[in-house]
Parts: sequence; C-alpha cells; structure tokens
Amino acid sequence: MLVETVKLSRIVMKLSPQLYPFLTSSELNSEIVLQYGIEALQAQDVMEIIQFSISEHQKDALFH
Repeated sequence: MLVETVKLSRIVMKLSPQLYPFLTSSELNSEIVLQYGIEALQAQDVMEIIQFSISEHQKDALFH
C-alpha cells in the first residue's frame, strides 16, 4: 500500500485548480496523508478533503 503525504495545494492544483483561489494559505499548506497516493484521487475525493480541511481550520475560529 502506497502512503503519500502531500500539501493540499498540490492536490487542488492537480485535480481542481479552479478552487485554489477560494482557499486560505493555511488551508493550502495543510499536510494531507493519502492512503493510496495522489494518483488514486478523483474529483469527489478532493471535495471531501477540502471540506475537512476547512472545518479543521475553523475549529478555533471566533465568529461575531
């Protein structure tokens, strides 16, 4: 089994570059561990990874 760690920015640029401008730099710099490597990802996988990354980065955010 191939396990690969990549930055979210690399995943987004490879599979969904149109979403890149909508993510923060901290989200884009997130390290993502992929169980089967980046080559096994599909577009719907990218959306799930992005949603998880956004929710992780907003956990400690204060909203007014």
